[in-house]
Amino acid sequence: MTQTLTLRRPDDWHLHLRDGAMLRAVLPETARHFARAIIMPNLVPPVVTAADAVAYRDRIMAALPDGMAFEPLMTLYLTEHTDPADVRAAAESGLIRAVKLYPAGATTNSHGGVRDMDKVRGVLEVMAELGLPLCIHGEVTTPEVDIFDREAVFIDTVLDPLRRATPGLRVVMEHITTADGVAYARSADDLAATITTHHLVINRNHILVGGIKPHYYCLPVAKREEHRLALRKAATSGDTRFFLGTDSAPHTDALKEHACGCAGCFTATNTMSILAEVFEQDNALDRLEGFTSLHGPAFYRLPVNGDTITLTKGAPVTYPSKIDIGEGHVTVFDPGFPLHWTVK
Repeated sequence: MTQTLTLRRPDDWHLHLRDGAMLRAVLPETARHFARAIIMPNLVPPVVTAADAVAYRDRIMAALPDGMAFEPLMTLYLTEHTDPADVRAAAESGLIRAVKLYPAGATTNSHGGVRDMDKVRGVLEVMAELGLPLCIHGEVTTPEVDIFDREAVFIDTVLDPLRRATPGLRVVMEHITTADGVAYARSADDLAATITTHHLVINRNHILVGGIKPHYYCLPVAKREEHRLALRKAATSGDTRFFLGTDSAPHTDALKEHACGCAGCFTATNTMSILAEVFEQDNALDRLEGFTSLHGPAFYRLPVNGDTITLTKGAPVTYPSKIDIGEGHVTVFDPGFPLHWTVK
């Protein structure tokens, strides 16, 4: 018997679209289901200024296929040379919806990120004044800290001091991966956290047991099972602090299946099917709309989408295993279990 579930059209509060041929290939995979997305600025070169954001937004809209409706929510890449006045003008004009903090060396194309937080104090104070969210990749990068501990150490040594030094700063803890992240996100009203599709599904065993699985390798890296379960509980709880940010991050197979493989899981194609399965498994289908469509707009102070999507449940649905970008292929994330829900 077919079941149906109608939701306000969802948004993705953390998305990588890349540029050029990759942008043109992967954008329709998001725009098919999602009305808006917070667009990550870690291009080469990165999106640092308002002018950069205008140019990138124009390239995204030029790549959008006819008949598709999608709004890119632009961000700026925070550097130690970012001009507070440029941030203010970009925010007040509505061009940008957030600024992104990458600790230098934390993930793909983050080498231009911040090393000394004192050098961005002026930008953070302007953001606190405006209510402009700071999206944070929350990991330390010092080599003496184990990669599985980087998020917890970041919260204690960087994020908490940063927030204490900048009262009123609104922060999105992006792609949290630990019970520590869940607990900290619940500690204040000016905090929220995105959770990815893949971190609800995989733990570190999926990457390492039985041979290295490069298409499950991401940053922040998946953690122990106890942390995955904490993320599931948070995502399905109905708590408005938690909402979807897929961190869908396309790389060609040649770069993933490599001696130094790139980090990222590409989930744009099948995220809504996976999430419906996860929420149903946890007896929380009634809370899926909040996680995908309501909590994010509330934190970003944007209206919810007026249109809807409908998911139907029936026989297992299949998705293409790869997306052809013309100069290679991108592997679509495999959750490892059948998917019965599909967007109608």
